[in-house]
Amino acid sequence: MTLPPIVDRAAFEAEVARLRAREKVHTKEADAIAAQRRRLPMVEVPADTELAGSSGAMTLLDAFEGRRQLILYYFMWHAGHPAAEQCEGCTWCSSQVGELSYLHSRDITYAILAQGPYPESARYHEFMGWTMPWYAAEGEPLETLLTGRTVGMMHLISYVRDEDRVFETWWTTRRGVELLDNSYRLMDLTVFGRQEPHEDSPAGWPQPWPVDGHNLRTNGRPIPQWSRLESGHSDDLS
Repeated sequence: MTLPPIVDRAAFEAEVARLRAREKVHTKEADAIAAQRRRLPMVEVPADTELAGSSGAMTLLDAFEGRRQLILYYFMWHAGHPAAEQCEGCTWCSSQVGELSYLHSRDITYAILAQGPYPESARYHEFMGWTMPWYAAEGEPLETLLTGRTVGMMHLISYVRDEDRVFETWWTTRRGVELLDNSYRLMDLTVFGRQEPHEDSPAGWPQPWPVDGHNLRTNGRPIPQWSRLESGHSDDLS
């Protein structure tokens, strides 16, 4: 297998230092982008938009759980399909989010909104062992929340409330949702990276993971499902 050239410690540290300068520029640029994001205008959305939750019908305002800010991940849902056929990308994103207390300490609620029927998607939430709040929306309520955007695609949207009024402050989709990810960020620190064909890697580097869904699946399932099955959890969504 091809590997990087071998050098002495001094030469290695010199190259790391050269890269570190770029990394610092990247960090400062990310800070500047975040600062611009905080200065975006906002648009009002209907606070009474109906969602479904564990207690039945509820509203977008309810999803704040009394906090000032809300981040919703819009989970692509294939109604009537088994767990193995659910979105590998959304499963990847959702599997990265665990501890929410840091968000709560800043008055932020994080939740997932399935773009489909609540009962079967909630069973998927249970099967995967996720603990974040889980809601669902279909039809007109979902179209209202995604005005001007594609229903059935992953979205990450931020909201703020002013008493009983709700405003959208930012959104992203596609690769933008990598903001949720830890695994890819850690892969990016390794010599072989994500091992995907689109990466700019030296000749001979392994790149066997095509970005067509297979990069987030093994043996026909989203990767995190296997550990759940091995632990005895049922994936029956019916």
